[in-house]
Amino acid sequence: MRAVTAPMPAFTPTEKPLPHSERAKQILAAHPDVRALFGRDRRSALWTVLLVACQVAIGCALAVSDAPWWAIVIAAYGFGAFANHALFVLIHDYTHNVVFKTARANRLGSIFANIAIVFPAAIGFRNHHLLHHKYLGMPGLDADVPTPGEARWVGNSWWRKILWLGMFWAVEALVRPTTVTAIRTVDRWVVFNAVSMAAAMAPIVWFFGWWPVAYLCLSTLFSLGVHPVGARSIQEHFVFSEGQETYSYYGPLNKLSFNMGYHNEHHDFPHVPWSRLPAVRACAPEFYDRLFYHRSWTKLLLHVLFSREFRLHNRIVRPMPEYKKGIIARRR
Repeated sequence: MRAVTAPMPAFTPTEKPLPHSERAKQILAAHPDVRALFGRDRRSALWTVLLVACQVAIGCALAVSDAPWWAIVIAAYGFGAFANHALFVLIHDYTHNVVFKTARANRLGSIFANIAIVFPAAIGFRNHHLLHHKYLGMPGLDADVPTPGEARWVGNSWWRKILWLGMFWAVEALVRPTTVTAIRTVDRWVVFNAVSMAAAMAPIVWFFGWWPVAYLCLSTLFSLGVHPVGARSIQEHFVFSEGQETYSYYGPLNKLSFNMGYHNEHHDFPHVPWSRLPAVRACAPEFYDRLFYHRSWTKLLLHVLFSREFRLHNRIVRPMPEYKKGIIARRR
């Protein structure tokens, strides 16, 4: 008698159009005052300078005080992860040009925010994130979608999930971008971003050694990994309610994360800066309160890591438009 092989898990396909533009139209029709929330918030530039200065100062202070390696790890997990995650959120606002008036100024602002993150991520994130908004859930265009091989390898194993999330920085930087051929992975701004990070780290290493850089790197790895704020990347688009593609988080850590949890609101209105995202929900509660949302990043983190029901396949995907396939084929 032949053994019955269980079907391989798969992503959930959909032919439905992107939900956010339609909901945004409905909200603006019902609440036209939401338009007043559009625009820039230059305070993000001040927060950028303060957070970068704070992180560099802490790293140098740890080096000067000859702190043991375990103290550096604790400082990076207990404080640095929150600071660098906040800087990632500010880079996100620079990406949507809601800090300065010109795209060039916003690119430069994001590169400055990148200093405490060390790894040159700002411009690469910008290039891929704008595609993510336009082509949500489309493999080959949306780098936020896990690759099939990545999802198969992780499966529902708790230790593989921990390893995957712990190495999420490498997945986002080295694996996912290779699936997107619609844009160049390396352009002159990406090169400038990398050169700027090397130039910023050089004097720190020269005067204080490698420990400050180690502190900053650990802060970055924890901010994207096995840490309460690391659950944010899982919260945003993995499916927790059938048919819903995007999820918000309305918990206390929004106060340390520049309201990054308001993700449905952000996708509906990407031209609203972080400081006004709660006002979007307040203006249109009948649209957002009926959606599934998360209350705790820590609870979500534990669920994701240890629930056998959660897999990376818990994503909604849609096919790439035919015209886009033709453009990509010609570029190859």
